[in-house]
Amino acid sequence: MIKIDLVTGFLGSGKTTFIKEYALYLIDQGNKVGIIENDYGAVNVDMMLLDQTFQGQLEIEMIAGGCDEDCHRRRFKTKLIAMKMQGFDHIIVEPSGIYDVDEFFDVLHEDPLSSWYEIGSVITIVNAKLSNHLSLHAKKMLASQIANAGTIILSRVDEASQSDIEHTLQGINEFLKQIQCRKCINKEDVLIKKFENFTDDDYQIIEKRGYKIEPYVKDITSIQSGFESTYFLHVNLDIHILKERIKQIFNDPGCGQVLRIKGFIEREGQWLEINATDDDIITKPIDLGQQIIIVIGEKLNKEKIERYLK
Repeated sequence: MIKIDLVTGFLGSGKTTFIKEYALYLIDQGNKVGIIENDYGAVNVDMMLLDQTFQGQLEIEMIAGGCDEDCHRRRFKTKLIAMKMQGFDHIIVEPSGIYDVDEFFDVLHEDPLSSWYEIGSVITIVNAKLSNHLSLHAKKMLASQIANAGTIILSRVDEASQSDIEHTLQGINEFLKQIQCRKCINKEDVLIKKFENFTDDDYQIIEKRGYKIEPYVKDITSIQSGFESTYFLHVNLDIHILKERIKQIFNDPGCGQVLRIKGFIEREGQWLEINATDDDIITKPIDLGQQIIIVIGEKLNKEKIERYLK
């Protein structure tokens, strides 16, 4: 059977960065690896980044976002049927940070997928410097992902203090209580290490832990409802001005509850990747991009955000 893993984590947690390392490990073990990407935006930024990293070493497929849950579930199932025919040994699924994990389990237990695929590991990536500005809805989203994870990995640990890590673990357990999940996360339950320093032993721990289904209270309304994205093409600001404007967008309640800003800009023939959350803005050169800035959040005011980006 084909092993299939799910890598979850809230917006900007570092899922794609982890997958770059994890997929290389699986390839080194002799696996034919495929990745399924689903980005919450008009352009699949993460798929573009992975394409440039692996350059044909593995197959990367996309599920288009922006549709209702039933449509998305059908597309996911269709994609898995198609990938079964391509002879993969191992599939990694990277959904959007806004994702109802129940969809993964529900689809994998349907025929004929249940005869072809074996669920391996469910991994949740959590920023070691957990934001203090998440809405209640966002907290419940993250908690639902953690509830089903066999392995929790803290990202950006080199930027976090011990106090930050303790604050994050405390926050995780508070979020779990809010959805009435009995799961409790201690420091020994999480992997706290830079992704590039992971060893074969670490990946074997992930494989051994697999996944854990924990009961919790789920809202009747869709867990994904309330989140939205908007995008802006051909943003022509100087990079220093753009970074300042991004900070202003995060700090302006009139823009809505902005959770993540990402995309690409081109300056003097050089593409730059933009990846921002409310506590950090990362920019780095990249070989190829597309002129787009995507904003993800709740109750977004597109007109006001656009004024900042002009």
